[in-house]
Amino acid sequence: MNALLKLEDVNAFYGSAHILHGMNLTVNPGERVALIGRNGVGKTTVVNTILGLATMRGGRIGLGAKTLPRPRPYLAAQNGVVVVPQGRRIVANLTVEENLQLGAAVGRKGPWSVPEIYKLFPILQERAHTPGTALSGGQQQMLAVGRALMANPALILLDEPTEGLAPVIVDQLGVIFNQVAAQGTALLLIEQNMSLVVRVAERYCAMAKGSVVAQGKVENTKQSLHDLEAHVMV
Repeated sequence: MNALLKLEDVNAFYGSAHILHGMNLTVNPGERVALIGRNGVGKTTVVNTILGLATMRGGRIGLGAKTLPRPRPYLAAQNGVVVVPQGRRIVANLTVEENLQLGAAVGRKGPWSVPEIYKLFPILQERAHTPGTALSGGQQQMLAVGRALMANPALILLDEPTEGLAPVIVDQLGVIFNQVAAQGTALLLIEQNMSLVVRVAERYCAMAKGSVVAQGKVENTKQSLHDLEAHVMV
């Protein structure tokens, strides 16, 4: 069985700044993996390297059975890997429903459609014809997740999805992420909120200085939460 995502000894740069140092990461079909670590260790650069927004110089990125010689955003989407980006990036001049339809542009077949997204997020149906940027922060995050699902991905990369959100919204998103995973979609959760990580992830990879320095199973226990928080403080 091929991994959905595999980074092998990846080095990545922004200009002359060397950010990822021999980065190794694997996400298998249906798996829920958390990528954790303090700010500045390179977590978002992992996403940007997969999309070709950071420059890869050495190493290998595999998506399923394919190797990406030159990563690009459309190549990731065509191969079933989509991103819910940090900051959400809702298109300002489009309605909620039009933002959702953008996610379907890649043309992958699968179970997710606008009616199915509305079942998952009823508030989006209520506000279907509202400009996407007129939604609250939590509703915009739901829209960003829904837009990603419209691509019918095998794997979603969730980059700091709870940043700036109230705890009650974080709890709601945790339930949603588990529902999405239960339908077979793999998740790579890049997150600072360790209480969400223990509710959603089954495995963690802890980063420091541009590479993975520890990994293991996640258990929904206070001890697991304490251990994960210790990794983030390193």
